[in-house]
Amino acid sequence: MLKATIRGKLDILLSDWLKNRSGNVLPVYALDEPPKGIACDLACNIALLIAKPLKLAPRTVAQELATLIETRLCDYIKKVDIAGAGFLNIHIADTVLHAHLADVIAGKKPVRSSSQKILIEFVSANPTGPLHIGHGRGAAIGDCLARIYEYLGYDITREYYLNNVGNQMLMLGTSLEVRYRQLSDETVAFPDDGYKGDYIKDIAQTLIDRKIPAASINFKEAALTALTATIEQDLVRFDVRFDSWFEESTIVGQVPGICEELKTAGMAFEQDGALWFASTRYGDDKDRVLRRSDGRYTYLASDIAYHKNKLGRGYTSLINLWGADHHGYVARMKAAITALGRNPAALTIVLYQLVSLSRNGVPVSMSTRSGEFETLEAVVNEVGRDACRFFFMLRAPDSPLEFDLELAKKQSSENPVFYVQYVHARCCSIFREYETRTTEPFVFDVGVTALLTTAAERNLLKKIALLDDTLDLCIKTNSPHHVTAFLMEIADLYHKFYEQCRVLTDDPALTRARLALVSGVAKTITTALNLLGVSAPEKM
Repeated sequence: MLKATIRGKLDILLSDWLKNRSGNVLPVYALDEPPKGIACDLACNIALLIAKPLKLAPRTVAQELATLIETRLCDYIKKVDIAGAGFLNIHIADTVLHAHLADVIAGKKPVRSSSQKILIEFVSANPTGPLHIGHGRGAAIGDCLARIYEYLGYDITREYYLNNVGNQMLMLGTSLEVRYRQLSDETVAFPDDGYKGDYIKDIAQTLIDRKIPAASINFKEAALTALTATIEQDLVRFDVRFDSWFEESTIVGQVPGICEELKTAGMAFEQDGALWFASTRYGDDKDRVLRRSDGRYTYLASDIAYHKNKLGRGYTSLINLWGADHHGYVARMKAAITALGRNPAALTIVLYQLVSLSRNGVPVSMSTRSGEFETLEAVVNEVGRDACRFFFMLRAPDSPLEFDLELAKKQSSENPVFYVQYVHARCCSIFREYETRTTEPFVFDVGVTALLTTAAERNLLKKIALLDDTLDLCIKTNSPHHVTAFLMEIADLYHKFYEQCRVLTDDPALTRARLALVSGVAKTITTALNLLGVSAPEKM
């Protein structure tokens, strides 16, 4: 928590200074890594924000603050330069970076103090067919977020919401029955809106091979059981696990009662023979139907019941991952949370965009009729789980993702996952080489880290210390893509270090110092890759 620690110290110092100086409250200010080419560790704009209220030139304020920070925070900050109109360019004390390296090598983990009980619901694909790569992106994002929350010490539960009732399930059962009868040489027309995938034929053939007569088959349940098992298997191969598989059928009976509760509380009303949720009162653009005029309940009614169930189980923070085509549902679900008596901030909805496949930049058809790489299983089988998960994390969820199958298979620095994994393997090879040269085991001594004085070494030290801040950013933005960006940056920095600094030297102390740095890099990469669900190979 390098940046977070320094921000915390600055907040106290600057807040007291500003209050004593003018009585003003400290505004929100930026404290970020500077653009490339600026020689400092962190850049701060606070002087620019408070200069006008103080009726002073920004550089005058900046100079006063620089002296204050250097004097009062000398244990954390080595010096502060003034740049441009009044930016504070902060240089972190080397001892702080050395202490972070020691913590990483010792395996210390950050722990956030939080009373939140978090439920993250993701994938939740209807069990009407195998998972496609869009589901795979949602699975990767949700699983990586959950891993980051767990790593930081949060109480989090992963849940899959299984839609196992409704018209889709009935049509699924009908589709399977027709295929069963067709494969049994009966002449039966397939419904126009039936599920046409070959997987339905495969399930039907399995039933026939087992010599199960049609009269004894519940086709809906048979299809549901087979496809749910397929989905589970695909997720296991993708290294995604769930703590809970919540079946919609368990709350169907509660839907009428919850709708009546909303009506009694004045949150729903009858009109034109239907029951409407008064969602416009809570920020939605129009009211929504809960029960149709023919008596059938809508998906929204079930979703309200499901979210009430989540809150009733004691979860204080709900995170839903939905495909971007569900964007219209966000406002109505926020309205539902409010109607249920909770702060709408208790529900966070992360929308993720589509994935398009290509080969060397040429689009690949994803038609379910062609059957060419539309399924998650097919893509994982071709490029491997590591590449698949890493590539899904290359962009923020709200950005469309182009997945180049050929790039994902390349064993070269062009492939980002190979590039990062290769750095880890190279770190491990240095230690293997060290072991061939001496019988002395490597033992970390924080004292020798003072010998890490070059820019390449210091940049690596700083990047190692910034992993925890990167994870906090992932939580803040609900996007693990910051981890892949971090990994590619640390890989770049390592290559520069490797080119400029010999690790195994004739100087024992310098060798130990650089081995410590290499160890810190390897452990940091391992941690970050694990959070992405990607392996950290020792040899490549």
